[in-house]
Amino acid sequence: MIPENTRSAELLARRKKAVPSGVGIFNTATAVSARGATITDADGRELIDFAGGIGVVNAGHCPEPVVKAIQEQAAKFIHTSFNVVTYEPYVALCEKLGTLLPHGDHTKTFLVSTGAEAVENAIKIARQATGRQGVLCYTGGFHGRTMMAMTLTSKVNYKLNCGPFAPEVYRLRYPNYYRYGAGFSEEQFADQELKRLRESARNVVAPENLAAVIIEVVQGEGGFNVTPAGYLKGLRDFCDEHGIVLIFDEVQSGFGRTGRWGAYEHFDVLPDLSTWAKSLGSGMPIAAVVGRGEIMDAAGPSTIGGTYIGNPVCCAAALATLQYMEEIDINAKGMHVGSIIRERFERWRGLYPQVGDVRGLGAMMAIEFVKNGDPQEPDAATCLALRQACADRGVVLISAGTHGNIVRILCPLVIGDELLNKGLDIMEQELHKILG
Repeated sequence: MIPENTRSAELLARRKKAVPSGVGIFNTATAVSARGATITDADGRELIDFAGGIGVVNAGHCPEPVVKAIQEQAAKFIHTSFNVVTYEPYVALCEKLGTLLPHGDHTKTFLVSTGAEAVENAIKIARQATGRQGVLCYTGGFHGRTMMAMTLTSKVNYKLNCGPFAPEVYRLRYPNYYRYGAGFSEEQFADQELKRLRESARNVVAPENLAAVIIEVVQGEGGFNVTPAGYLKGLRDFCDEHGIVLIFDEVQSGFGRTGRWGAYEHFDVLPDLSTWAKSLGSGMPIAAVVGRGEIMDAAGPSTIGGTYIGNPVCCAAALATLQYMEEIDINAKGMHVGSIIRERFERWRGLYPQVGDVRGLGAMMAIEFVKNGDPQEPDAATCLALRQACADRGVVLISAGTHGNIVRILCPLVIGDELLNKGLDIMEQELHKILG
């Protein structure tokens, strides 16, 4: 808890008075500065950042090359609107993303400001490319809070009393192996879920009415559930068979978080379109739709766009971020950080039956708390107690999952081993106090 009569408490009180309560508070930490993997709060206390701005600062807080690029571009021009005046940073960023994330023989990229915008526009592109309206999505998915994105988002609490929602959206059960795969190998479970997919063609929506299927290769807000490899491959085959555009939402999983530029690279399955944001700009609002050129070009003139698409300062930040990531080998850092976290989490699973599952890819790692070792009995209380105890000791943690029973780690990938282990030590000590 934040002590009374502190600057942090004062700032939070001002927030409560001036900011609508609908803006969520995932952690009561405050910030006046941040560098690398630490945040300094309003009272001068240094915090270990295990949340990374919800996966936004993979390259760390305020990397010097990115700060310099922002300053230099801001001194040249801040805004013209790419619809009105073409500028080099936008084009250069599209070229760079096409090189890092090739989609077929000819890749094109469209820039926007947020992940939700990227999702909205990916759906528009898919609908124009196919001449169809239907979209298939999954339970546990999170795709944003704008109207189409909110419709695609699964968690009901995120959209209470916000309807009516976008039409022609259909939802299947996500192939969550931990929750639903008891008694099956992962391969057998994937086959079972693919049968469910094909049955949906008869009892959910006809494939010839589907413009797109959108899925997170690793679910973010859903709890870092990893799509079984066999399911992704079968989904690709299903989409090819029926002329459906396959969209991967990589907003939270991109740019080194899983040890690759994109999570899909672990599975040798290529989407038609993909959406990106978060760590692309080290915190500046920049997002992208990347896709096969022939599908991207299906969008009619001015059917995609916006005043702030690919703001030049944000483009400069993204270009500098990607160059910096390449220089420090961000993907290797993702694998290294992830291996340390996974080893520690697996140890806790061996000690405490309440730790039901440890999962993720690279440094996109999570632990799920359950009661009685049962995946169907989520334990949100332990998760909340751990988050609060760690907050009191200066570790910023956030949760995930429909039931709020999952702790996810999204620390900056530039974190040093000593600081990472210090944060994990605090988690371990507090978990021992809670679970004994």
